[in-house]
Amino acid sequence: MLMMRSIITLPSSSKWKPHFDGGTRAKISRKGARTALLVISSSSASSTEAQIGGDILEIADIRDGCRKWLWKGQYSINYFVSGPSSAPPPYAKPPPVLLLVHGFGASIPHWRRNIPTLSEKFTVYAIDLLGFGASDKPAGFTYTMEDWAQALQQPAVLVGNSVGSLACVIAASAQYRRSTDMVCGLVLLNCAGGMNNKAIVDDWRIKLLLPLLWFFDFLLKQRGIASVIFERVKQRDNLKDILLSVYGNKASVDDELVEIIREPANDEGALDAFISIVTGPPGPNPVQLMPTVSMPVLVLWGDQDPFTPLDGPVGKYFSALPSNAPNVSLSILPGVGHCPHDDRPDLVHEKLLPWLDCIFSF
Repeated sequence: MLMMRSIITLPSSSKWKPHFDGGTRAKISRKGARTALLVISSSSASSTEAQIGGDILEIADIRDGCRKWLWKGQYSINYFVSGPSSAPPPYAKPPPVLLLVHGFGASIPHWRRNIPTLSEKFTVYAIDLLGFGASDKPAGFTYTMEDWAQALQQPAVLVGNSVGSLACVIAASAQYRRSTDMVCGLVLLNCAGGMNNKAIVDDWRIKLLLPLLWFFDFLLKQRGIASVIFERVKQRDNLKDILLSVYGNKASVDDELVEIIREPANDEGALDAFISIVTGPPGPNPVQLMPTVSMPVLVLWGDQDPFTPLDGPVGKYFSALPSNAPNVSLSILPGVGHCPHDDRPDLVHEKLLPWLDCIFSF
């Protein structure tokens, strides 16, 4: 959370799979990705020191490779697909499918540090949820976690961050899952407790602020006031301060990241989406849903997350979950904040790739 009912029909199939038009195959070219080498050093004990290497997909290449389809026959949804550069041998199984789901305020480019690595072996889809990125932001639309989750019920491993993680949990849970062949695995990166802070009133920190939160909720429902607040939030300096507060690796918070969050916030309908999401119902709680999730689950949690901290109710639940659920694996990522995949992609890939190899028996 960086800024406070029908299944999607794909163009050629009801399943997530590579679909290319003409010669414009959406694959990662090494010419279209740059290599990142960030060295962070500080004499301060509280500062993160890390060396990060890996390819980063250019935002322009993501935008050029994105496609659209209609949801409910009227709303345009933006998505990106990438796969291994070499074709599989004849009669070989197609590459397993991953679906990347961003968090609140983010969009497909938030996965720019992950898509090149993941697509070496997997077919990788990334989606802009309705109301975010380059997907439609319809005025007056009431956003719910359940609507987002319905779009994700596909035969794929769902990889989500923050509120995107929660949408993945809902999609995989027994009461919302359409059939047993939908969703074959979950990767949860600092899963949110709800669509907004109303979901975590059990946290003593939220209880102390509850009267203020309800007052803020009331103010946001006044469009003029909401517009002023939204304009302040999306100013570059303010956005950067917010991002710096939720990232452990401060070097990952660059001007490019700020623009990834800021640019879609200038779209028509972005204010309506902001108001609806922040003031709406929080949606299903992951604590109630996870016992109904039977497929393999990998939980990755940055221990420096101020939004869903390890010592909060959601963090505590997921920390203890592997001892009660044999299908769940957990890795705590030291010095990492709310968006581990972008904060420290090297640590995420180190844990994620072996887990994927295991469940797909590579």
